[in-house]
Amino acid sequence: MTAATIRTPEALRAAGLIDPTTAEALAAVAARYAIAISPAMRALIATADDDIGRQFVPDPAEAVTAAHERADPIGDDALSPVKGIVHRYPDRALLKPLLTCPVYCRFCFRREHVGPDGGVLTPAELDAAYAWIAARPAIREVILTGGDPLMLSPRRLAAIVAALSAVPHVETLRVHTRVPLVDPARVTPALAGALATDRAMFVVVHANSAREFTPDGRAALRRVLAEGIPLLGQSVLLRGVNDTPARLEALLRAMLAARVKPYYLHQLDAAPGTARFHVPIEEGRRLLADLRGRVSGLAWPTYVLDIPGGHGKVPLGPDYLEPGFQETDGRVRDPWGRTHTIR
Repeated sequence: MTAATIRTPEALRAAGLIDPTTAEALAAVAARYAIAISPAMRALIATADDDIGRQFVPDPAEAVTAAHERADPIGDDALSPVKGIVHRYPDRALLKPLLTCPVYCRFCFRREHVGPDGGVLTPAELDAAYAWIAARPAIREVILTGGDPLMLSPRRLAAIVAALSAVPHVETLRVHTRVPLVDPARVTPALAGALATDRAMFVVVHANSAREFTPDGRAALRRVLAEGIPLLGQSVLLRGVNDTPARLEALLRAMLAARVKPYYLHQLDAAPGTARFHVPIEEGRRLLADLRGRVSGLAWPTYVLDIPGGHGKVPLGPDYLEPGFQETDGRVRDPWGRTHTIR
């Protein structure tokens, strides 16, 4: 019998992933935030608090919203001119064709919106989104996100890619997804082929632990690569998941080994009930500094903060220029902490 996705506190209890005494508290969490743990991820979880379990097994702490947390931490709702579109930067826009995911991350910044009900755009809503993009020649890139775009059928995904590719000023398409690693069987040759376009297409794979790169997951990534589509990687810096030099290095090396170029390491967005995952920015900067000189530049992501309220992403460093740096006589630190004068 094929294993089923875990979606309820009762199923979590049956799988031995939660303490029965927390069932009532978790029922309240589940009523607000969707649960889904795919069979591929369930197979990797030894305990609810390991680096995989922590990402997907709900916790009673999610019912507590800290003072700094927001229902819409990066301003998606405020920056949505038509349903399914988010427009934050002049030259690009997000298109969210659905709000369903194969797994529901306990730290998700869209956790107030995503869920099994789907949030699928109707044909009329998709047409309105296409028309909005077509009417704005400044938009040169469209990012398919959600939810997870690879939850769509090959037919529907291909239709969306074709419609966006037909907009003359759209030069680049991006697909943000967890599917290849968390539900690798879904990435059939037909689904990978649905990404075909004459525009520049990139698939950005979300992964937070080296252990997510299973043999099946790597095979799914190869099916995308076989279509000639470059793979980029994005991760969220998470307490208890990838917040040590060894774990972060392992993740970045696993990405490279799978031909995924690390792209972004995100500072956690302050969504409700996610405080247990928070790593202070200065600690994140030290983590990156610890890896400089130890991993290839190919493995080096940009550590970014999405400024609360929808004001865009900014890089967080680390910075190797000494205070008061001037190019004529300034000093810089090398990857091993030694200082040098550049002239």
